[in-house]
Amino acid sequence: MDKKGPDPKVVASNVYKALLENERVRVFDVHFKPGAKALMHWHPDHVAYIITGGKLKVTEDDGKVTDMDLPAGQAVFLESQSHEAVNIGNTDVHIVVVELMK
Repeated sequence: MDKKGPDPKVVASNVYKALLENERVRVFDVHFKPGAKALMHWHPDHVAYIITGGKLKVTEDDGKVTDMDLPAGQAVFLESQSHEAVNIGNTDVHIVVVELMK
């Protein structure tokens, strides 16, 4: 992987748990309790599937801030990016993230 920033497995281990890693994909179980924060980290192109929805505040490395309402059952494709995220809601947020390594 051509890294462009901190690895979520290292800097956001409070919410990111690796489930599978190989040369083609990396799969994370991501669980934000209310108030939990994932420090600034980088992903290659990736897919996020929201298991349990909620509200996250996402801050990109350029300072852009977005409050996101994440509905359960939604899958989204996201291009390579650096960001940090915090659960600003009152419920747990549970996401599966699949990073595309190739």
